[in-house]
Amino acid sequence: MNRLIQYASLRPTPWKNGGGVTTELAMSPPGACLDDFDWRVSLASIAEDGPFSQFPGVDRTLVLVAGDGVLLDFGDERVVLSPSEPLVEFAGEDPVHATISGPMSGQSTLDFNVMTRRGRYRHRIEPFVVCGSVPLPRRSGTTLVFLADGESLSVGSARERLALVRYDLLVLDGEQAWTLESAQATVFVVDLIAN
Repeated sequence: MNRLIQYASLRPTPWKNGGGVTTELAMSPPGACLDDFDWRVSLASIAEDGPFSQFPGVDRTLVLVAGDGVLLDFGDERVVLSPSEPLVEFAGEDPVHATISGPMSGQSTLDFNVMTRRGRYRHRIEPFVVCGSVPLPRRSGTTLVFLADGESLSVGSARERLALVRYDLLVLDGEQAWTLESAQATVFVVDLIAN
C-alpha cells in the first residue's frame, strides 16, 4: 500500500544528548521501536558537536540536505559531509563524533538518515535532480521518494497521482511504474531490499 507522509504533520523529538532533533519519517514494521525495526528513515538536525547514538546490527546512510556540512570522526577515519560530498555510509555500531564548529562556523545541518537492520534488509539510496518528467528508477518492492529540495514534486502512475512538498516522503509498495515531475527538484530515491 502506497503512503504519503507529510513532513508538516510530524513532530521532531530531541536527541538524548541535546545535540539536535530528529523527525522520524517512517519505520517498519508498524509499531516497531528503535531496538527492533527492519528499516527506519528520519530527518535530523545536528545543532551541536557530540556523539551519534549507536545502533548495533544496523547499516546507515546519511545524506546532507541543508547546511554547510559536518565533520564525522570515526576514530580511525574522518569524513566531511558537505555539499560536494553529501553522502556517507557506515555501520550503526561504529562510534561517531560529529563536529559542526570550526570551518563549519557553528551552523546546524539537516541530514536525511536511512537505517536498515542487517540480515533483514539492505538499502540503496540515489540522489538525483528532476527537471520536467522522468521515470522513477525502482530496484525493489519497496521504494521511498523523499523531496529534499524544490517547491513541489508530482509522482504519478497509471492509477494515481500524488503531490509532495519539500521534506515529504512517499512509500511505494508493489511493482507499478511511476513518473516524477517537477520544474526543478532534488529527490532521494531509496530502494529497500528484503534479505
